Formats: sequence, structure tokens, C-alpha cells
Amino acid sequence: MAKKYEELSEIVLKAIGGKENITYFQHCTTRLRFNLKDRALVDLKAIENADKVLGTQWSNDELQIVIGPAVAEAYATICEFAGITKEKVVEENLDTNLTKKKVTVKSILMGMMDAVSGSITPLIPMMIGGGMIKVIYMIANMAGILPETSTTYQFLYWLGDSFIYFFPVFLGATSAKKFGTNMGIGMLLGAFLIYPSFIAAATDGTVMTIFGLPAYITNYSSTVIPIIITVYVLSKVERLINKICPDMLKSFLVPTASLLIMLPITLVITAPIGYYVGTYVAAAVIWVYETVGFLGVAILCALLPLMVMTGMHTMMTPYWTQAFASLGLDPFFLPAMILSNFNQFAASLAVGFKAKSPKIKSTAFSCATTAIIGGVTEPAMFGITFKYKKPLYAAMIGNGVAGLIAGIKGVACYAFPGSGGIFATVTFTGPGNNIIWFLIAAVAGMGVTFVLTFIFGINEEEQRA
Repeated sequence: MAKKYEELSEIVLKAIGGKENITYFQHCTTRLRFNLKDRALVDLKAIENADKVLGTQWSNDELQIVIGPAVAEAYATICEFAGITKEKVVEENLDTNLTKKKVTVKSILMGMMDAVSGSITPLIPMMIGGGMIKVIYMIANMAGILPETSTTYQFLYWLGDSFIYFFPVFLGATSAKKFGTNMGIGMLLGAFLIYPSFIAAATDGTVMTIFGLPAYITNYSSTVIPIIITVYVLSKVERLINKICPDMLKSFLVPTASLLIMLPITLVITAPIGYYVGTYVAAAVIWVYETVGFLGVAILCALLPLMVMTGMHTMMTPYWTQAFASLGLDPFFLPAMILSNFNQFAASLAVGFKAKSPKIKSTAFSCATTAIIGGVTEPAMFGITFKYKKPLYAAMIGNGVAGLIAGIKGVACYAFPGSGGIFATVTFTGPGNNIIWFLIAAVAGMGVTFVLTFIFGINEEEQRA
């Protein structure tokens, strides 16, 4: 157990109402994520005042505690301290002492956002690694040391593309964890949707039925929503079968019956609905980009810090996966996202130079480094910009300037960036002066952000809200 996180573990567990109040516990690249039975038991102030905590927020019923790049170590310590199995649900009666919540449009939307975010979060390291593989072979190719005819290039290319192509399989596993159902069955349903013969049938326009029902056959590779909806329904089906199935038959009857029931449901209902939702989300984003043009990029870029803080940025995953699958580039979300990351760096850097307190200086420079090198901006946002407000306003203005330039010049990202920091620059290598205009937009945005942050200053006595 890491001793430096023992005190944090004790404070956090006590402040959230104890181990028995946890239904699900995981972490992403910077945050501890708790799904709790009763949020009224949480002492948010005690958590925020704890050493090594940069900030907290609620996302629907998920409590997010921002730790920073060392979150994995804190997560492991808390799990060990509490006796919680990593990435597993604590087995408790979830219905005890819970009041039924009113279903509203807001709760439904927040629940959908939580489902997508919770399913994608565990895959972030894979996405970072896969994206960086693309960066490596692109740089090697540009330098002339790895031609496209090289088999090494081919292997790296295949590896870099695999994480997007097989997304339904990976999501089958993580969404199964999120919804508390069998991970293997979730993965199998994801694999089924991209089975080569299935895709070949979709390519050929083959008309097929399942138990006499019309099956919707299309290419589900690189999709996000279809498998998440499917596994959510699977979780309900599996629980129902478990409830009515005799114990002595469960080992083989539950998985078999689950698959037989889910096969027609997947082909006729859940996968088609998910496909159309994902397709229309992507189409809507592209429509906004084409209709509003450069202003759309500027507006999105300006609002991105707020989206990241609430986790809404994960809802754009269906768009950019579809954009890469169909267009081979993204001219909208990823350019705005990376430019926003650069401006979080600039704001933190300015605070580091402006602040008088050695502790604030140290935190600001550390957050700036994490943002520009690792592309991880939550420490900067929760530890500096959102905490002191004025740097956040400066960064949003800088984002707008950077997004405006990128939008006017049609800057596009040509590969998923494994890192949202400085190393993502290579993914803008494309036709014409694309990368040059990206750099101009980035420098302009950072310049505006740095100057405004330095002028606005911060209240060094300001406490966390």
C-alpha cells in the first residue's frame, strides 16, 4: 500500500459514507469515480480539503474526485485500504434504504451520458496507446525511416487502427462492467457485430431474417452506441433469467439463454437503434460544422473546458469514430479539443509566473506540464483555472480565438491523437498547410490566454467553492 495515499483513503472512505455506500468504483486518467447508493451521506467539503485532491464534482450520481496523473496509485491504495476488488462492484443490496427517483428528461439524458462515459472511461489508456502508435509510424514515415511498403509499417498501422475497428468488442467488456452483467457475453455480442461474414453481408446488401424477423445488417465496426444499448438490455435479460432459473442449471442455461434472447433483440432492435443514434449524432455535428462553419469550431472550442469538467466531451466519441471511419479526418471536435488543452497549459503557466505563493506556483507549473506533455487537463482545470475562475475565462477567450482561426482555415485532425498535448501536433499533418495553420491557431490562442490570465490575475486567498 502506498503510504502517501493512506490518509487520503481514510478521509475519502469516511466522507463518502463508507465502503457499504459504494456500488461501483473505478478511475480514469485523472479522476476517482464513485457510484454511490446515497449521495446525501457524502461530505464534499471534507474531500475537497484533503491533501492531494484537486477538485470534486458530481456527474449525475457519480462522484468524481480529481487527483491528477497519480490517480491509479490513489485508486489502488483506496481499494486495498477498503478491501475492494479493483474495478468490481462491491456486493451489497442496492435496494436497501433507497428512495425511488423521479424519472425526468434531465435524469434520462444524464443517465445516458453516464452510461457512455462509464463505458468509455476504462478504454482511455487503450485509446491513448493506439493513438500514439499512429503518431510513431507517421513520424517515422515523414522522416523517411519507415516507408509505407515496409512490413513494420504495416504492422504498426494495423495495431493503430485496431482500437477503433474493434471498439464494439472492447465496449462490450467495459459496458458489461458498468451495467453489472457478464463481461464475456458482452464481448461476444460486440464481436458478433463485426464478424467478417456479417460485414460482408452488409457490404453485399444481403437481406436476412432472424426467427422470421427482419434483421438490420450494416457495418457496426468503429461504432459506440449500438453495443452500449445492447449490453444494457443484456443486463436486464440476464438478471431476469438468473431470477427464474434453478441454481443447478445456471452455469450453462443463463449464458445460453441470454445469447439466444439477445440475438434477435440485437439484430432487430438495439443495434439498429444505436446505429441510427450514432449516425445521426455524427450527422448533426457535421451539419453544425458545415452550416455554422468556422464559428462552430470557435464556439465548441470556447465551451470545451465546461464540457470536460462535466464529462460531456465523452459523448462526442460516436462522432469522431464515425468521422474517421467515413471521412478519414475530423475537422471539428478533436482540433477544438487539442487547442483547448494547449490553452489550459497557457493559463496554468501564466498563474505560475503571476502567483506569489510557492505552493500555488508549484501546483500551476505542475498542471501546465501535465496539460502540455500528457494532454491531461483536469488537474489544470480543477486545480487552477476553475478554482480561480479568471484563468478559466481567459482560457475560454483564448479557445475562441484559436478555434476561430482553425475554423476559418479548415484545420483537420487526420489521426486520433494518443495524447492531447504537444505530441498531438503530428496528427495534423495533412494536405496543404494544415499543420502550419494548426500551429498558428495554437500559438495565437495560447498568447491570448497567457496575456489575459496574467492581466486578470487570481485571488490567492480564494478557497474551493
